[in-house]
Amino acid sequence: IILKMGKVCAVFGGSRGIGRAVAELLAQKGCRLAILARNLDTAQSTARHLGAGHLALSCDVSSEQEVQKAFEEMQRNLGPINYLVNAAGINRDGLLLRTKTEDMIAQIHTNLLGTMLTCKAALKVMIQQQGGAIVNIGNIVGLKGNSGQSVYSATKAGLVGFSRSLAKEVAKKQVRVNVVAPGFIHTEMTAHLEEDQLKKAIPLGRFGEPHEVAQAVVFLLESPYITGSVLVVDGGLQLM
Repeated sequence: IILKMGKVCAVFGGSRGIGRAVAELLAQKGCRLAILARNLDTAQSTARHLGAGHLALSCDVSSEQEVQKAFEEMQRNLGPINYLVNAAGINRDGLLLRTKTEDMIAQIHTNLLGTMLTCKAALKVMIQQQGGAIVNIGNIVGLKGNSGQSVYSATKAGLVGFSRSLAKEVAKKQVRVNVVAPGFIHTEMTAHLEEDQLKKAIPLGRFGEPHEVAQAVVFLLESPYITGSVLVVDGGLQLM
């Protein structure tokens, strides 16, 4: 029996970093979470940490079959999904001339194609439900570019075009689609960076924390009159 409680939310890439912070905030607000990650162990430990009634699933977003299976599992265990957050992402930084084609493809498959596949699967449910909200996690480099990140930047820029077009496509069905574009945030992905040097380029003078991005994500999920929007959460980096 599916208990009618809070909203059901799927967080892809929910086991760490920004995705995990989003899951924590939504759990506090009474949502029932599906935490999806490639590594089932980390997904399970995140789900346990959130408390009872949450679901952990292993899913490689670049595989249509795995995405399909994940949505069937969510529907069976939690009921129809109301919110979708796409935070699964990889980066393989390097100059284009030194980048292997398979590294290009890996980033495109996870960051861009993966989000397209999860959105497609979620939309079927949301349209039946007559409403829902999607937030895709982009990146400030997708808007302003960055040397050594041309492929990663292309995938994140692609998310903006995809999300804006999708927002137009599904607005009449009461489904909203928005993007959050973070700057430098303290996560595993940025752990190797020279923070002291980079901080100088950020007007607020520091890296952001995952929970600060999570607040922006939840704001967009809960704002009934915002769609097709890109919310930049970067400490003013884009001003420089």
